[in-house]
Amino acid sequence: MCAKSVKKKPDDVGTTGHTWDGIQELNNPMPRWWLWSLYATIIWGIGYTIAYPAWPLLTGSTQGVIGADERAEVAAEIKRFDDANAPMKAALVAADLGAIAGDEALRTYAVSSGSAVFKTFCAQCHGAGAAGVEGKGYPNLLDNDWLWGGDIEAIHTTISHGIRNTTDPDARYSEMPKFGVDELLDKDQIGAVVEYVLQISGQEHDAALATAGATIFSDNCAACHGPAGLGDRAQGAPNLTDAIWLYGGARDTLTTTVTYARFGVMPSWTGRLSEDELRSVATYVHGLGGGE
Repeated sequence: MCAKSVKKKPDDVGTTGHTWDGIQELNNPMPRWWLWSLYATIIWGIGYTIAYPAWPLLTGSTQGVIGADERAEVAAEIKRFDDANAPMKAALVAADLGAIAGDEALRTYAVSSGSAVFKTFCAQCHGAGAAGVEGKGYPNLLDNDWLWGGDIEAIHTTISHGIRNTTDPDARYSEMPKFGVDELLDKDQIGAVVEYVLQISGQEHDAALATAGATIFSDNCAACHGPAGLGDRAQGAPNLTDAIWLYGGARDTLTTTVTYARFGVMPSWTGRLSEDELRSVATYVHGLGGGE
């Protein structure tokens, strides 16, 4: 016959000495099952830190007695995929850029690879959907308005060397004069040329000022933007007659642009990306809908 357990009364249990509002905290021992669970987890934790990489050191970490190395495992897995894709990468590098779209297998691989490259390195500026950020100088890659050209060769060149950076001697480069800051035009002249740009872009404008602005535009702006304001891709000069604006086409924004100029910079990706990655992301961008 089992002995009947006796439940201790509060008076039989010592206290911790803590009292809150007349309520004493009893010093009951922890349940045995809880203590054994705690001891088991401590033992397991010690065993884990001995067996597996665990403790950080100055230049690495403890490797564990079983020699596990998760970094090496990941590197081996990456190498396995690289080796599997090596023939396709070599074919992509060897192919003529214009011929990639006509090779279904090559195009499929390039678009898939290029999408991953774009989301990793390009989406921060151009957006996850490649629509850019209006008014911030990050161009929309979905439309057909390209400062430096939208065929795949031009896109590849732009990605490879970047724009107005100081690290690549082959970077695309152009610079708009600061007409207001450098006192090339006074405030009234800037106001007139802005009205002319509003006129040729089909916006509401002051006709009298636009007439005066036409002459100012011809003397100061046409060398880059063209006599009709259609732009010049060789210089990265935008078309001023459409409704697509990198920094905005409102009167106040145009006044700021003419006064202070714009100087957007894109990094060179040569050296950061391999040639097959450059070609992949160029193919991906070209196929988004705005590529020519």
